[in-house]
Amino acid sequence: MASHSQVLVEEKSSVRILTFNRPKQLNALSFNMISRLLQLYLAYEEDPSVKLVILKVIPILIIFSVCKNFITMQQGQGRAFCAGGDIPPIVRDILQGKWRRGADYFNVGYMANYVSATYRKVQVSILNGIVMGAGAGLSTHGRFRIATENTVFAMPETALGHFPDVGASYFLSRLPGFFGEYVGLTGARLDGPDMLACGLATHFVPSTRLTALEADLCKVGSSDQTIVSTILDAYTEYPHLRQQSAYHRLDVIDRCFSKRKVEEIISELEREVTQEPDDWILATIQALEKASPSCLKITLRSIREGRFQGVGQCFTREYRMVCHVIKGDLSKDFMEGCRAILIDKDRNPKWEPRRLEDVKDSMVDQYFERVEGEEGWEDIKFPPRNNLPASSIAANL
Repeated sequence: MASHSQVLVEEKSSVRILTFNRPKQLNALSFNMISRLLQLYLAYEEDPSVKLVILKVIPILIIFSVCKNFITMQQGQGRAFCAGGDIPPIVRDILQGKWRRGADYFNVGYMANYVSATYRKVQVSILNGIVMGAGAGLSTHGRFRIATENTVFAMPETALGHFPDVGASYFLSRLPGFFGEYVGLTGARLDGPDMLACGLATHFVPSTRLTALEADLCKVGSSDQTIVSTILDAYTEYPHLRQQSAYHRLDVIDRCFSKRKVEEIISELEREVTQEPDDWILATIQALEKASPSCLKITLRSIREGRFQGVGQCFTREYRMVCHVIKGDLSKDFMEGCRAILIDKDRNPKWEPRRLEDVKDSMVDQYFERVEGEEGWEDIKFPPRNNLPASSIAANL
């Protein structure tokens, strides 16, 4: 089966090692991979003999996940942990009038992310490579998140006619100040030290020490989170931020990205740059101007709502949003972004509406409503979870 070849499983006593195996596609998550991962997560959670689950890439990019009572280590073949979701099949389905197949992909993906976010076993994610989009969803919801000097993190969806999903409205909204809005709206790339500084990573470990770290974690034989934390602390380092790191610009980010509307954010950035020329601000403005106006607006609202919602509520809302995005009833920007970035690769999408001021609040509101007029469509329903923290409980919207 494709799912078995794309997620390799190795058993070592109480350890289960899962290896992402789509290196040519930068480990982009296929439907088969996500389904297999969800199946394995649930099975291992109920298996008292499993103490550690390792999700891997070979040889240089590793992601481990350690879950609240046991450990999940994630690593993948090639130079990417996971560069995002497998979009081409979704595009093909939409072109064939079968957008509901795409909805099924996101449904199962969000299920896997939600299970990770609410896992009863300790989860450690070691992010030794490219971590974007769906890859962030697999790793960022875990208790421990390990970055390295090879880590590249981004949520680049707005440039693709999409929005940061996979629970991003939950984890981005909980970053310091308005750094989450900056990352989500601009698609800015962060390195390992950036991730450690802002809280997306809990530890930073040089890649040369990952093999030893893995060996020590495999000796744990316990679901005690404190023991796992002690091991990680022994390996962690505290690197300096790059001089050009966006995290040095938190004051500017908070002044600008705290604004209520996207138009106001851009206006404030323009005001800042008129006072003092700044290449970083100019690049930030340019990134916003290249993105889909519709997606910028739904992204900002999504992150703002995520500040006051549990992770289950965020996934429920994001599922409604993504169904509207791929159905194309409100905008065709997702298909246009895929055409410009993935198919024709002219990198010149023709967004509609083209201007932010033409994206009315009433249009944005519709993305957050149930999909009506579609027989059989339902809100996402999560599997029963026991003993969850209040912030994780999925509530009806």
